[in-house]
Amino acid sequence: MTTTAIPGLRTDRAARRFDDIRELLPDVHNPTPLVRVRHVVPDAGLSLFLKLEWLNPFGSIKDRAAAAMLAGLEDRGELAGREVVEASSGNTAIALAALAALAGSRLTVTIPDGVPEEKKVLLRMLGAEVWETPDDLCPVDHPKDGAIALARSLAASAGGERFVATNQYENEDNVRAHYETTGPEIWRQTEGRVRYFLAGFGTCGTITGVGRYLKEQDSSIQIIGIEPQRGHRLPGLKSFQEAKQPTILDWDVVDEVIGVDDEAAYATTKRLFREEGLIVGPSTGAIVHAASLLGEEHSGIAVGVSPDGGNKYASYFAEILGDEGLPQI
Repeated sequence: MTTTAIPGLRTDRAARRFDDIRELLPDVHNPTPLVRVRHVVPDAGLSLFLKLEWLNPFGSIKDRAAAAMLAGLEDRGELAGREVVEASSGNTAIALAALAALAGSRLTVTIPDGVPEEKKVLLRMLGAEVWETPDDLCPVDHPKDGAIALARSLAASAGGERFVATNQYENEDNVRAHYETTGPEIWRQTEGRVRYFLAGFGTCGTITGVGRYLKEQDSSIQIIGIEPQRGHRLPGLKSFQEAKQPTILDWDVVDEVIGVDDEAAYATTKRLFREEGLIVGPSTGAIVHAASLLGEEHSGIAVGVSPDGGNKYASYFAEILGDEGLPQI
């Protein structure tokens, strides 16, 4: 059976009509929204806006990096005939799995212990091969990098003929994605009035790319990195006490680091659900908690990244609710 294209119904951004899911990827003309946090961080000098990256087509800020990294592989002729391999706590892998399938490839992902089951199910639904990875695969000085070590091993196997690694912790296309899209979007959406930008330390593509762009517009803008505690349970974030610093991290653009523990991050996440109606992941809670500390001594417009949504963490949230989650009789 053949189908005939319907004339006149091609992509039209003004009508929000698209031929391909990839056309929903953000850029300065199609940005993810900024939403003010009015209650959890009430305006008392510092006005906090969250950039809602979970409204990207594959559900997280990693859509940007995944698209840029795959485009880089294709441009260099490295993708043809090979599968993609990446170490990920879930979000980059979800975007890569969807985009690789659309490009006629497949993803193998090495994923750390403790990643929410919801993310693993989504990856398998997208056709990815998921290798759950114990932390002790890694050298003792970097006990949380086992998934990265396994991904590198797979990429090198079979003479490098089967797999090609996106290698998000070292790939400058990760940084470029945020320098070319996220940073310009924030600058334009705040009419150049942003004074602080907050992002967690993960692959560090976001903080480096956005930081470089914003500093080029106004060198006085403060770039704030959020670092979790050792042994944390905040997927997507890295504590450099237990994990190697990504090579793409540019410390020259980071003005301050704020440490956040799990208890504060999850307590703030719950408040964002209940007081702001924002269904966010726990890394957003960490970033908003850091902003609340920043707001005690600073003023002006702050933009924090909200990397992903809360639906992928339902099993985590069920644990922290405990008896509160039970119906009252």
